Amino acid sequence: MSTLPFDPLPQEDRPQLEVADAALGAALGEVLDAIATPLWITDASDRWHFYNRACAALLGIDRLASREPQLGMGILPSEVSQTVLVAGQQALASGDEQTAVLEITDAAGERRRLLATARRFGTASREPQLMVSLQDMTPLHEVEQTLQRQSERDRLLGAIAQHLLQSLNSEDLLQTTVNEVRRFLRIDRVLFYSFDPDYNGVVAESASGAVANAVTAQTDLSFTAADLMRYRRGEMEVIDDIATAHLPPAYLAKFALAQVNACLVMPIVQGDALYGLVCALNCSGPRPWATWEIETLREVATQVGGAIKQARLYNQVQRLNTDLEQQVAQRTEELQTALEFEATLKRITDRVRDSLDVNQIMLTAVKELTEALEVKGSNTSLYDLEQGTSTIYYEYNSSSPSYQGRVAQMEAFPEVYHQLLDGQYFQFCSVEPNPVRGYVAMLACPVVDDRGVLGDLWLINDRDYGFNDIEIRLVQQVANQCAIAIRQARLYQAAQSQVAELERLNTLKDDFLSTVSHELRTPVTSMRVALQLLGVTLNQEFDLTADLQKPKTEQTRIGRYYSILQEECEREISLINDLLDLQRLDVGNHPIQPEPILLETWLTGWIDSFVTRAKSRNQTLKLVATSTLPVLHTDLASLERVLAELLNNACKYTPPGESITLAVLPNPTAPREQVCLALTNTGVTIPAEEMTRIFDKFYRVPSADPWKQGGTGLGLALVKKLVAHLGGEIVVTSDAGQTCFTITLPTQPALTR
Repeated sequence: MSTLPFDPLPQEDRPQLEVADAALGAALGEVLDAIATPLWITDASDRWHFYNRACAALLGIDRLASREPQLGMGILPSEVSQTVLVAGQQALASGDEQTAVLEITDAAGERRRLLATARRFGTASREPQLMVSLQDMTPLHEVEQTLQRQSERDRLLGAIAQHLLQSLNSEDLLQTTVNEVRRFLRIDRVLFYSFDPDYNGVVAESASGAVANAVTAQTDLSFTAADLMRYRRGEMEVIDDIATAHLPPAYLAKFALAQVNACLVMPIVQGDALYGLVCALNCSGPRPWATWEIETLREVATQVGGAIKQARLYNQVQRLNTDLEQQVAQRTEELQTALEFEATLKRITDRVRDSLDVNQIMLTAVKELTEALEVKGSNTSLYDLEQGTSTIYYEYNSSSPSYQGRVAQMEAFPEVYHQLLDGQYFQFCSVEPNPVRGYVAMLACPVVDDRGVLGDLWLINDRDYGFNDIEIRLVQQVANQCAIAIRQARLYQAAQSQVAELERLNTLKDDFLSTVSHELRTPVTSMRVALQLLGVTLNQEFDLTADLQKPKTEQTRIGRYYSILQEECEREISLINDLLDLQRLDVGNHPIQPEPILLETWLTGWIDSFVTRAKSRNQTLKLVATSTLPVLHTDLASLERVLAELLNNACKYTPPGESITLAVLPNPTAPREQVCLALTNTGVTIPAEEMTRIFDKFYRVPSADPWKQGGTGLGLALVKKLVAHLGGEIVVTSDAGQTCFTITLPTQPALTR
């Protein structure tokens, strides 16, 4: 609550508060005088019985002419008095306090916005009275006005800024500006006067309906040189009332014609350039321009000036873009030729890569080049560097005689072939006419790769023609593609020759092995029969059976010799059988007879012989099989051959004291469709460099047989062939002192093959 200044009145000049007790009334009057809030006490007839010092100071009352109560209408302005009277009557009638907003001019001549509060008081025995107090609301009202002005200012600037974000069109921007400024200032008319050389005059205008209908002619706002100088310096024109502004007669006539009574002219300046004027015109009557309105319009001018500058820069960029587009169009026309050449190169490249025939490659190259470059002809040659010759393999021309098949000695034209052999292209025109071609222009380009020059590519045209850079690059690229294709064709031909030779040698090897195996099988079988008969005879005469059961160190020479013969005979028979099986597998002549196999049941009995063998060598062999194994449908003989070969190898290569484990379980990724058999033996590791060769025919890992039993090197090769024949796969891992062969077989080979 604000405190209003007051001047104290002498005691005898103040009205006295009427109460029953005079002393009490005087005391109450002293208390009310001490209050800084202006107040007075009145009755229902609006007669003032008391007012305090603050009230007297506010209203400028020096003293009362009479000690009798005075009507409020004689103290307050009539409108204010009437408002207070209505609030007082409502308070008397309802018993509740009532408020009203008053605007008065205080003793100092300042306008005040006050909140009047009327309260009823008194006793039942006396006539009720009112106490009216005043609270100064002027600062709050000023804050509200300031906030409202700030809001209107922000909305104005925001609307212009929003338009800037949406468009850089200066005409739209100026029209939006004058519309928003007229709405902001609440005036009749706003226009923008442009000083742009391309368009001088009013370019945007906004007017209220009445003004727009009344003023239809264009407003003449011609300016003098002095006016323009002031505006370029940023000086504005502020006229609240045209009639009292003491303007020259010409200006008064101009404003009268436009029906303008007040104006605010704000220049838009950027640097030294005067872009235009924002003219706020009021036609309905004089209008005072508030400082905050002028400052807001100045901000608008600054914002619009920046936008106009930006728009002009944008227009300059647009013009530059237009020029650039013309240049691009010209460049595009030049590039179109390059694109056509690129398409030609692609066609040549595709055709070249589709063929491994050298003659076809060269034919395609010269034909496409001749048609694409529209030259008279072209030809290609391949070099024989050992003989020092260049032979034209193919040519393509429209009218010139053919040179195909002609062989040129390089040493006869050193100025030509030295450059070509160095990988350099060149073009020239003939000084003397060629007997056949006459005067021509020629381009020679070497066909070269990373290994050297393979040949050359020649283009022939009229004598005055010069090959440009794009054409030369195309010829070079075609020559490079030809070099790659020629090299690939030669490599392919060499590879085909090697493949044919390898196939011939492989056929000879297979025929040899087949023949040798069949030829050896009969005598070896005869040797086995003879060895069996010899064993029967020796058993009858020397009790050979008992002798063979003894340790080798205690056997007789006959027993030892017989054992050696028997082992070597079985080894040869095994070798022959392995060779025949491999041959049948290679030619696909190995039959498969699938049958259901319960692996856990079958392996438990089948593995016993290998368990006994392992124990004799101080090895541990165990079978691990899960109870959830699916039924395996496969060829039992082939599976038995595979496992026997792997177990034989495990027993052969596992040192004494180590273990061998055969684990059988469903494949975790497909438990119903595949079975895994993993054979692991400890104490032995296959070197990493040998892992890729252990499945090769006749290959044995060096120094990996602790029992010195030897072998043919066909076992693992046969195992891999048999596993693949059964529709499975085998992998081997070896590290940390153990080796594991894992076989994965389908449960239904007939479905997977």
